[in-house]
Amino acid sequence: MHQLPLTLLRLHAALVQPRHRAGRDDRGDVPGWVLITVMTAGLVMVIWGVARDQLSQMLRDALNSVHN
Repeated sequence: MHQLPLTLLRLHAALVQPRHRAGRDDRGDVPGWVLITVMTAGLVMVIWGVARDQLSQMLRDALNSVHN
């Protein structure tokens, strides 16, 4: 869990560093979307790690209320 910020920082640096491609300007914003996806997954992991018990109980309560 302690290496997650360092890993995300390295991934961010790899995705945002400029790349020179001769004659190609049609690559779009794929690195931006990849970064957003990876950072969202990281946030979900952090939130889940902090609030696992509370989230599990909320899910159980919701499923039980639908079942009953």
